[in-house]
Amino acid sequence: MIDKDSIVKALIEEWASIDALVRELDEDQWASSTPCPGWSVHNVIAHIVGTELSLAGQTPPESDIDVSTLAHVHNDMGVLNEKWIQAFSHLSPAELIERFRTVTSDRARTLEAMSDEDFAAPSWTPAGQATYGRFMRIRVFDCWMHEQDIRDAIGTPGGMDTVAADYSVDEIVQGLGYIVGKLGKAPEGSSVTFDLTGNRPRRAHVDVTGRAQVVEELAGPATVTIALPTGDFTRLCGGRIDASAAVDRIEYLGDESLGLQIVQSLAFTK
Repeated sequence: MIDKDSIVKALIEEWASIDALVRELDEDQWASSTPCPGWSVHNVIAHIVGTELSLAGQTPPESDIDVSTLAHVHNDMGVLNEKWIQAFSHLSPAELIERFRTVTSDRARTLEAMSDEDFAAPSWTPAGQATYGRFMRIRVFDCWMHEQDIRDAIGTPGGMDTVAADYSVDEIVQGLGYIVGKLGKAPEGSSVTFDLTGNRPRRAHVDVTGRAQVVEELAGPATVTIALPTGDFTRLCGGRIDASAAVDRIEYLGDESLGLQIVQSLAFTK
C-alpha cells in the first residue's frame, strides 16, 4: 500500500526543490545540456510541466516540426514529451518558471483533494498496470531524477537527503528483480546484494532462484555484493551515466565479473 498523504507531500516538496534550484539560474545555465539526450535545463522543466498538464487531461499542440524524427525520440511517449517541449520553447526562463508554479500548484490541489480510495484505484502507469498511488510514486521518482539531471548540468550536487530521494530509491529497488534477472542476466542460483552508501545507506538483496526477485534477506552470502554511492546507483539505473564513469567508486565483493555484468546492465529507464 502507498500512503497518499506521504506521496503527495513528497511530490509537492520535490516541486519546491526544483523551483528553488532553477529560479536564480542565468541564461547559460538554462541552456546547459543535461544527461537526458537532446535536453537542456529549459527542456527538462518544460517536460515536467507538460507531463503534469497531460495528467490534468490536456493535450499538447501539434509541433511545427516532426518530432518523431529527432534522434533522441524512440517511441510514442517520446513524441508526446517533445510536443510539450516544443510548445514551451518560446518561453523565457522566467515565463517557464511561472508556468511551472501554476501547473504544479493546480496539480497539488487536485492530488490533495483525492481520497485514499482514489489512490488505491487501478491505473495505467509507466511501469504497467498498478494503482494511481504507484503512478504518483513514479512521478516523485521522475521529478527527482530530473532534479538530479539539472544539478549535474549546472554542477550543483544535492537533493540526496530528502523523502523524494528515498521514494525514488524505493522505486528502483522494487524493479531490481527485473534489472538483475532480465537485463543483467544473472544465472540461476546466484544472488546479489546492493550496498548503497551515503548519508542514507541501505541494502537490497536479489535472489535468482527461478524468477529473480527482491528479498528481505538471503539464505547465505551473496554471489556478489556491489557497493556504490546511492547517487551513482540512481544515475546508472536511470541511464544517465555508464559504469566507466563510476568505476573508481564501485566495489565488488565476491564474483566481480558478475558484478560488472550487472552494473553495466542497470539502466532500465531514461
